[in-house]
Amino acid sequence: SIASADMDLNQLEAFLTAQTKKQGGITPDQAAVIAKFWKNHRTQIHESLISQSRWDHVLKNMNWRVDLKSQLRHIDQINTPVAIVEMEVGKNGQ
Repeated sequence: SIASADMDLNQLEAFLTAQTKKQGGITPDQAAVIAKFWKNHRTQIHESLISQSRWDHVLKNMNWRVDLKSQLRHIDQINTPVAIVEMEVGKNGQ
């Protein structure tokens, strides 16, 4: 929860206080250790999460259009929009 929200020190303190008051939560000593660890490693943890969530591919080109059907067997299907999307992806730098 701390890492996914990228909590600042005020948010971290409030979160850990709530966790210590919760039944079955953490002890104040555990909260102190977690706070110290987060203060020392926040940047590295955040960068690691970002690098894990990024795609290795980039969007190179995208084409789209909307077609309307003007002639069909059933009258209720006329003028039904259909979207067509074409995306070209490639590796970064290629």
